[in-house]
Amino acid sequence: MALEEKIMTAMKAAMKGKDKAALEAYRAVKSALLLAKTEGSGKAKLTEADEIKLLQKLVKQRQESATIFRDQNREDLAAPEESQAALIRQFLPEPLDEATVAKEVETIIAQLGADSMKDMGKVMGMANAKMAGRVDGKILATLIKSKLGGA
Repeated sequence: MALEEKIMTAMKAAMKGKDKAALEAYRAVKSALLLAKTEGSGKAKLTEADEIKLLQKLVKQRQESATIFRDQNREDLAAPEESQAALIRQFLPEPLDEATVAKEVETIIAQLGADSMKDMGKVMGMANAKMAGRVDGKILATLIKSKLGGA
């Protein structure tokens, strides 16, 4: 089932259950999908990778907002942001555990014959392509640096 169909199904369930918070989160995703489809790129169809990036962006925005609200002692505003982030996160693929990511990175380094920090970009590009949406970029970069001897 495509992401848009999953969102619509979730929206219908939220409407029936009168869950305003969930409905707000799903509407935000639907709106972002619609904007991405209609923006100047000319693409009418989003790829799965595009959808994952979009969802990650929405989750990250909500987490950052929640952090800012917490810093300002506004728990009443932080809680809904975190709730929405959790609801949106359910549409993302399962994140990989650190051991699996480390194993993948070692495989990629061996494939590319990378041996120094000069190869960081090549390794990072291939790792992002292989594990798109399933690992945080900062964690991945830190792991690659440590494997290439740059940490």
